[in-house]
Amino acid sequence: MLGDALAFPTRSSDWIGTALVGALLTLGGLLILPAVVVQGYMVRVMAAAARGDDAPSFTDWGGLFVDGLKLLVVALVYGLVAFVPMVAVAVVLGTGAALAGSEAIAGIAGLGGLAFGGLGLLAVAYLVPAAAANLAIEGRLGAAFALGTVLRGALSLRYALAWLAAAVVSLVGSLVGTPLVLVLVGVGGLFYAQAVTFYLYGRGFAEGRSGERD
Repeated sequence: MLGDALAFPTRSSDWIGTALVGALLTLGGLLILPAVVVQGYMVRVMAAAARGDDAPSFTDWGGLFVDGLKLLVVALVYGLVAFVPMVAVAVVLGTGAALAGSEAIAGIAGLGGLAFGGLGLLAVAYLVPAAAANLAIEGRLGAAFALGTVLRGALSLRYALAWLAAAVVSLVGSLVGTPLVLVLVGVGGLFYAQAVTFYLYGRGFAEGRSGERD
């Protein structure tokens, strides 16, 4: 799967033009519009990965922007759902530590709160790509919140391995591309790494959802 993912961004007739556009949009990522368009393109990447298609092009810019907004909504909703219990646990632990009046208990409560918060953030980071992949496959926002389908794919070994590979690709891409971000090759590398990452999300989830194996 990783080999296919690394080759995916070049599997189209206009991949050089797509890479240049992606690099320029990534360079303008501090602005809202380019960032949202890039995220919309990543939705198309996941859909193409799930179907076994070639890399998509930057066409239908309005559709790209809408898909990017959908992806942001998915991340926001899942983040808020995780945030509420994290705050509740922090309040309970903090109140209990204050009532106990013990520095040791307060320290344990603090560590417990940090651990719970870390697990919550990890869960969001793991589930949001799966939800986004289901959105891309089904082509509708509601699919991202079809928890039965999302969890079936997310809890599969195929998705877990793809998610881990995506994390490595994303980390390496950031380490290599970020120092060169003012150079076109640097932002091109960041765009390439992101496309590979979302390919892994889309294909891993699709195969996990359908029960495919190596």
